[in-house]
Amino acid sequence: MHNQSRKHRWLRWLIGVATTLLIMIFAAGGYFFHVAMVPGHKDFINNNTKIVKSDPLYQQKKWYQDVHKTRWTIKSATGNYRLDAWYVPAAKKTSKSVLIAHGFMGNKDQMGAYAALFHQLGYNVLVPDARAQGQSEGKYIGYGWPERYDERKWINKLIKRNGQDSQIVMFGVSMGGATTMMTSGIQLPRQVKAFVEDCGYSSLAAEIDYEAQNLYHLPWLVRKPLEGSLSIINRIANGFYLHDASSTAMLKQNHRPMLFIHGADDDFVPTRMVYQNYQATRGPKQLWIVPGAAHAKSFATHPKAYQKHVQKFLDQYVK
Repeated sequence: MHNQSRKHRWLRWLIGVATTLLIMIFAAGGYFFHVAMVPGHKDFINNNTKIVKSDPLYQQKKWYQDVHKTRWTIKSATGNYRLDAWYVPAAKKTSKSVLIAHGFMGNKDQMGAYAALFHQLGYNVLVPDARAQGQSEGKYIGYGWPERYDERKWINKLIKRNGQDSQIVMFGVSMGGATTMMTSGIQLPRQVKAFVEDCGYSSLAAEIDYEAQNLYHLPWLVRKPLEGSLSIINRIANGFYLHDASSTAMLKQNHRPMLFIHGADDDFVPTRMVYQNYQATRGPKQLWIVPGAAHAKSFATHPKAYQKHVQKFLDQYVK
């Protein structure tokens, strides 16, 4: 009897410890869900859209600030959110259009320099705010996964506006780069001719694991249960598990041309991820590792070479 009651005490103690640990893991998961998925200002992301003359992309950003823009809106593919975008037609009537996707906690106005680049190359330019960011409605950031179907709706709107002979390129930086890659793997209209992605991650799970080490210095034994709880919370609130949102998985479905750009000194989305992405795609492809460029700084680091690479690649597929 005495042994049995001791066993019961041990069992109760173990259950108590396990329950406490589980509560702590899910509480921490909830905290990280708030940090990663809930929109709002984040200290480690530069949200500054004020331009200064010393900026290597000053001319491009100034053009974007001054140019006349038309507001476009659509309803999101899921969740019934109103999504907001700026549209700038090309200087000369053309069938060429670009859809530009911004980064994490960003907005359409932060993509002004890229809008200028494509406008200079003769494209109509459409720059949306992703769901839950900028002036678009939404509860949570989807890291490109639910957004890929929003992007398809923007593509269809471009075709409706500019005609069946439209030639569309999709371009994105950071989370926008991942969104571009994820969009490449779904069924798209024939008018989509090519993609350009700049410093997108290989998958959301891999990126969050990397940041848990890089920003929070969490050891593997702590990271894995935390990421598991975050993934479950995200599935309940946001509709998908972390490992679902995979650029590499979607690239395996892509047969269209894609240019991959990544800074050699990127320590936010590690440069190694671009090699996995590049390997995964099934279409014509090109890779440019930009010397000396930090995360999302490739254009600012080498403006002329950047424009040249983009133009040379796209000229093969968009006439």
